[in-house]
Amino acid sequence: MTTPPHPADDGAELLPVATPARTRAALRALIRPDRGLALTGIGVLVAATAVGLLVQPLLGRIVDIVADGRPAGDLTLPVVLLVAVAAVQGVTTTIGLTRIARLGETVLARLRERFVERALDLPADRLERAGAGDLTARVTGDVARVAEAVRSALPELARSVLAIVLTLGALALLDVRFLLAALLAVPVQLLTARWYVNRALTLYADQRVANGAQQQQLLETIGGAVTVRGHRLEEQHTERAAGRSRKAVELTMRSVNLVLGFYGRLHIAEYIGLAAVLIAGFWLVRDGAVSIGTATAAALYFHSLFGPVNAALVLLDDAQSAAAGLARLVGVTDLARPAEAVAGKAGPAGGAEPAPVPQQQTGPQQTGPQQTGPQQRTAPGAAVAVHAVSHAYGPGRPVLHEVSLTLRPGEHVALVGTSGAGKSTLARIVAGVQQPTAGTVTAPAGASVVLVTQEVHVFTGSLAEDLRLARPDATDAELRGALSTVHALDWAEALPDGLDTVVGEGGHRLDPARAQQLALARLVLAGPALAVLDEATAEAGSAGARVLERSAEAALAGRTALIVAHRLTQAVAADRVVVLEAGRVVESGPHDELRDAEGPYAALWRAWSGSRTAPHP
Repeated sequence: MTTPPHPADDGAELLPVATPARTRAALRALIRPDRGLALTGIGVLVAATAVGLLVQPLLGRIVDIVADGRPAGDLTLPVVLLVAVAAVQGVTTTIGLTRIARLGETVLARLRERFVERALDLPADRLERAGAGDLTARVTGDVARVAEAVRSALPELARSVLAIVLTLGALALLDVRFLLAALLAVPVQLLTARWYVNRALTLYADQRVANGAQQQQLLETIGGAVTVRGHRLEEQHTERAAGRSRKAVELTMRSVNLVLGFYGRLHIAEYIGLAAVLIAGFWLVRDGAVSIGTATAAALYFHSLFGPVNAALVLLDDAQSAAAGLARLVGVTDLARPAEAVAGKAGPAGGAEPAPVPQQQTGPQQTGPQQTGPQQRTAPGAAVAVHAVSHAYGPGRPVLHEVSLTLRPGEHVALVGTSGAGKSTLARIVAGVQQPTAGTVTAPAGASVVLVTQEVHVFTGSLAEDLRLARPDATDAELRGALSTVHALDWAEALPDGLDTVVGEGGHRLDPARAQQLALARLVLAGPALAVLDEATAEAGSAGARVLERSAEAALAGRTALIVAHRLTQAVAADRVVVLEAGRVVESGPHDELRDAEGPYAALWRAWSGSRTAPHP
């Protein structure tokens, strides 16, 4: 189970956080495939700790030899045994910690893979409600804290717990009264641990949320710096960022004070326990119940507990922080997937491998598709059929209202409308990367889809590697063929190293038009049955847009396509134009018919083309 999403200070609906029970269950599931490694590592650590417990009796033996005035030669055997114990303990501890560390890294890698996989599948509207800062904080800060706990806290905690248990057993073997004296420190330690845990879990969870809100604000302020300056909002954004930073700092200082109080209480427990063991030793030696060496061994045993006990309790700090981070990661991995598989895994650059477009049904079943025009009736063998799809990004924020639409095989349909009409939302729903609130999207079995948006990402690596993201087994000839299709082969071969030129972060920079051509080339390599272009030419200038429109037309040849038209020249070239207005289909038909009609499209065409004369009837 996960806790329900809760709003942040700015009203964002943060991603869910797993409950403690669910987090523990997820951790067990992550460890289960490597149970053998876990058992072997723990077994070796038990052996190492047990061997190490021989040190105190050997030192006690040396004390007795000296106290009894025995010959120096009697010290040879205990000293040799001490050296042997140190050697064996060192080797076995190294092996045990190595195996535990390997287990931790394996589990961490598995968690990262599941987190990334699920994060990539999250619906776009869910991410928009949460804000980028929440997800960024989880994938950076929370993963880092869990990783640090796995690399240092987990092995140390395992060794400390074993040392505590076996040392207490050794005290009982010397004399049960030594154990009873040592246990006087336990109530103080338990109260300290309880005092700390009750405060730490909530505090660290609040700290993670505050850090996420701080990152979100910084992302918004820095990412929109031009707009902020343009509207003279520097002071407001600076104060908002400062306020969230102050809250993060305040929570950090509270955690520091909590840790200081934690350490202070532990020192009191150490004093009580050691004093009790020394007093017990004094009385037992005086009564002749034990030797001086045995009392010395008992005191050394308890003193040796300082490190493991403090380490185990101090590791509660790391454990609580890591547990809070792990709960946030599991909260994302546990997010319910869509009822059916996502239609296509194409990223913003449109370069991922296509996947089948399944039937999607997320809202109440409608009695039938909305009939808003002759072009929208469902026909047998339709490539894609949208049935009464509605969508809202939250209560009172409807975007689409019972939209029905049919895309016939090989047909190119242009979506046009004013900003906020719902074009991009409908495109993402058809592409399968976002689930509708109600209604269905159906397609023939085995159909595939690729989405290309205006937000292009050029991955770091050679140009050939970037292209092969769409089809890993593509040959160089096929890569060149795809580039040639979208009219990009000339500039690609003119790069310093041709297709081997490193592009992306730190590599050769591609301008927006070329980056978009790269995305279209990946679409060609993926070979989907359905292509969805969401303003894929919007980032280029006028000259670049004309080039990209030619590239897009070539890439879409022979495919069913839904095109969110940034420029109406794309609508002119489409087989059919669908006009959205306030989330509803208000017109549908060929460009010429709609242009010559007195309707919304005619008004859009006049405004876009700059004509001030009424269109011909």
